[in-house]
Amino acid sequence: MDVSTCLKSLLLAIRQYRNNRSALNASQLQKHIEDVSGLKCGGVLFSGQVLPSECLSGLMEVAGDPNTSHALTGSIISLLAQFASGGEAKEALHSSYNFTGTLAAIIHCNRTTPEEPLVLQCLNVLQQLTYNMRTLHCASHIHELISFLMQHVQSSNDDIVKACLGLMANLCRHDISVQSHIKSQSNVKAFYRALINFLGHNCLTVVVFALSILSSLTLNEEVGQKLFNAKNIHQTFQLIFNITVNGDGTLTRNYAVDLLGDLLKNPKIADYLTKYKHLSVCLSEVLGLLHSKDPDTASKVMELLVSLCSVPVLRKLVCETVLRPPAPRLQPGTRKCVQARGSEPSLALVHWVTSPLDGPEQCYMQALSLLAELFEEAIDSSLCSSAQSFVELLLQEVLVLLQSPDSTEGDQLNCPSKKVVSLCISSQVCSEVVLKTLELMSHLRQQMPDMETSFYRILQDQRMVTPLSLALTSNCREHVQVALHILFEAAPLPDFPSLQEKVKDVHMSEIIDVYEQKLSALACKESHLQDLLEAKALALSQADRLIAQYRCQRAQAEAEARKLASLLKDTERKKEDLQTELNDHLLEVERLKSDSQQLLEHNGRLQAVADQHQELKGTYNQLLSRYDKSEGMLKELQAAHISLTQQAEGLRKTNEGLKLQQERSLAELAEKEQQIKGLNTDVLEKERIITGEQWN
Repeated sequence: MDVSTCLKSLLLAIRQYRNNRSALNASQLQKHIEDVSGLKCGGVLFSGQVLPSECLSGLMEVAGDPNTSHALTGSIISLLAQFASGGEAKEALHSSYNFTGTLAAIIHCNRTTPEEPLVLQCLNVLQQLTYNMRTLHCASHIHELISFLMQHVQSSNDDIVKACLGLMANLCRHDISVQSHIKSQSNVKAFYRALINFLGHNCLTVVVFALSILSSLTLNEEVGQKLFNAKNIHQTFQLIFNITVNGDGTLTRNYAVDLLGDLLKNPKIADYLTKYKHLSVCLSEVLGLLHSKDPDTASKVMELLVSLCSVPVLRKLVCETVLRPPAPRLQPGTRKCVQARGSEPSLALVHWVTSPLDGPEQCYMQALSLLAELFEEAIDSSLCSSAQSFVELLLQEVLVLLQSPDSTEGDQLNCPSKKVVSLCISSQVCSEVVLKTLELMSHLRQQMPDMETSFYRILQDQRMVTPLSLALTSNCREHVQVALHILFEAAPLPDFPSLQEKVKDVHMSEIIDVYEQKLSALACKESHLQDLLEAKALALSQADRLIAQYRCQRAQAEAEARKLASLLKDTERKKEDLQTELNDHLLEVERLKSDSQQLLEHNGRLQAVADQHQELKGTYNQLLSRYDKSEGMLKELQAAHISLTQQAEGLRKTNEGLKLQQERSLAELAEKEQQIKGLNTDVLEKERIITGEQWN
């Protein structure tokens, strides 16, 4: 069964189910959904045609209905989840068909049973759908979805926790409105504590999700400065590089690279990374991933390197690591040193740049961006000589890609193309000339003799079909209007005149010529009608596209209307609360009136007190002047006291000096008296000796 038939059957089953939501119709619809899932119809579903657009709109409506069974809703989500990973299909689901709002509505309807498999399925699909996609803050049920995620990040189910954290990381990243809404919630502190507790989780994916959310919400706040300070940031760097190199799944690696890119936008953290002691080793291991055969892995690694190159110091390090000569190694069985060129990251870059353009476009773009950063750093620096061999190798590959085809083949191809272009231009110019001539004849047919006859004869000529059809399908509005005016003039013309009377006596050849002319005229009319049908089909296709756009806009408008209705209910509730407050205020006003009367009486009493206050004020001024005079005298006395105190201090110091001199004089006097006593004793002794000698 072809894709078109499957889509028609699917649309019929959707309409039958919407008209009668029976179990039989639900099973039939689920069967058709499974049939479409088995076909590779992504290009057809999102081609913008009427049939696929109606199928997708119908599936969204059925999935968003709360009365739809979980099995049928899960089948629809499984079908659409195949296209949520990337590309134009993901963009169409997110923006044109509001798949994000539909999934958020399903989660909101089942918020009381978060353990349901349908809720986990919706969370996982939303995580894929919102990765690197901006979600409108005013979309339907986004506020409810954020509240659900903040509430269930502490669930006991690890799968629910991981899905909630991943989705929250997508919604918070680079979306200031979502960040402001989260910060305005009453339970934001508990949410921060839960995220900080997840930093010690045994699952690296959960840790990366928590770090991503914290960096989006708190990087420039006090909490973020404590989390990402110089002491803790090195552990974060090591975690990011370990996940990037060793891998905990492609999903975790993508979020780790995005986290490092967001952190490097902060100048302080970028400076911390330049001082990270294991950076060279980690960078070498990351460059080894460029040899991976997976273009998604290589693209993410190159995105990491490009983000590192945004910091001048790190760009120089990346350039040195990529362009430095490889270390020599011994070839087995010989004693000669050979270069290990097979492991050079520069060769891997050349491989990704020169690969056939049949893979993801992002990989080639990242490789070109990285090469531009490296060569910009290498120019006019010491790395220029190291980059020479790499540039020569790259130029050889680029010259092969840019090599022009054989000149003879080019001439042979150019000649027919020039002829075709010349014929197209000539045909277009001739058509415009014929159109202008017919327009002129239409205006002059009443003023000039025989002009009207010639004009109608020309309109009946089969050769007019081509210029008129070109004018009808032209991009110029004026040409289309002129062609429609001429066709309007030709519409009432009769068919060719009957040739029956004229051919009674003519030869058979003339009869055949007449019939051939008649047949050619009929063929001309047929081609003319065919051109008109093609123009109408083009207009119908445009109308179908407009209808599809209108339906998508109507779905968005209905979602906005539902949101406005909920806002209206909240407003009515607030109005009732305000009315109650107003009644309370009126009662308060009555009480205030009675209080004001009492205050007026009290004011009279206060006036008498004020008069007394004026009298006291005069007395106070007199006392104040006396106080000022006393204060002046006090200052003079204080100055005199200070002077006398200084004099007393000088006298005290002089007295102490004199006391010290007196003590020294007394001490010397005592010594002298002792000396005198000693001398007197000596004199008496000598006198006794002299006296004794005299007696002898």
